[in-house]
Amino acid sequence: MTQSHPRISKAVIPAAGLGTRFLPATKATPKEMLPVVDKPAIQYVVEEAVAAGLSDVLMITGRNKRPLEDHFDRNYELESALTRKGDADRLRKVQESSDLATMHYVRQGDPRGLGHAVLCAAPHVGDQPFAVLLGDDLIDPRDPLLARMVEVQEREGGSVIALMEVEPEQIHLYGCAAVDTTVDGDVVKITGLVEKPDPADAPSNLAIIGRYVLDPAVFEILRRTEPGRGGEIQLTDALQLLAEDEKVGGPVHGVVFKGRRYDTGDRSDYLRAIVRLACEREDLGPDFRAWLRSYVTEEM
Repeated sequence: MTQSHPRISKAVIPAAGLGTRFLPATKATPKEMLPVVDKPAIQYVVEEAVAAGLSDVLMITGRNKRPLEDHFDRNYELESALTRKGDADRLRKVQESSDLATMHYVRQGDPRGLGHAVLCAAPHVGDQPFAVLLGDDLIDPRDPLLARMVEVQEREGGSVIALMEVEPEQIHLYGCAAVDTTVDGDVVKITGLVEKPDPADAPSNLAIIGRYVLDPAVFEILRRTEPGRGGEIQLTDALQLLAEDEKVGGPVHGVVFKGRRYDTGDRSDYLRAIVRLACEREDLGPDFRAWLRSYVTEEM
C-alpha cells in the first residue's frame, strides 16, 4: 500500500538578494520586480505555487524590498481610478496579484546564503513539509514541475529536488546530483550532492534548479551547518546530509525536468525569457514575431 504523507500547503520564496548583476536597474528596484513582458518576475513564481495548490506563501525579503509587499497588496487609489474610467481589463490585472495567495513576509537581515534564508522560514513552516521556489527560475505553466514534485513527496516522503540535464561543461555553474534510477522515468533517488563542482569531478550532468520540496528536518541541519562555498550557508550542504542518512528526514528524490524553463537571473537569459514569452502571447505574439523575423533578416 502506498504510504500517505502530510499534505503540503506552504511555499517559501527567498527574495533577499541584491541583484548586483542587474545594476544600475536594481539600485532602488528589487530584481524580483523587473518586468517579464508586463508582469514582474516574482508574480510568475507566486502563480506557480498557487497552481500547485500552495496558497500560503512566505517571502524572505531584505532591505529595499518593500515594493514586493506593495505589489501583492491592494492599491485602492489605482483601483478607484481604473473603476472610474471603466477600465475593467486593467483593473482585473491590478487586482490579480493581491488576490493570488495569502502572503507573509519576514526579513533575512544578514545575507548569509540560501540555506540561511530557508532557515528564516522555520517559525512559519513549523513541522510540515514545504516548497521552496527561487525567483530566478520561471517554469512555464504548461509544464507543472512543482505539482509533480509535490506528488512525489506526498507519496515517498522526505525531500524532492528539481533537476535538469545540462551540458557537462556547464555543470560548474550549478549544484549537481549523484543519482540512482527508479521505476518512474522522471524520478531518481539522490545519493549525493555537490555545490558547483569542477566538470571533471561532477557525479553527473544533472543540475539542481530552483525548486525544492523539503522535509522540515532540514531546519535542524541548517542550524548546525557551517558556512561553505562563498562563506555562505549552503542549502545544498544540508541536503547532502539528508541524502546520506534517510533516518534524519526521509529519502531525497529528484524530478528530472525536461520542460520549458526561463532563467531571469542572467541578463542575456532574462532577455531571451522576455522574447520567448512575448512570442507566445496571443495579444502580442503575432505582431511581435513578424517584427522579430523582419529585424533578424535585416540584421543578418
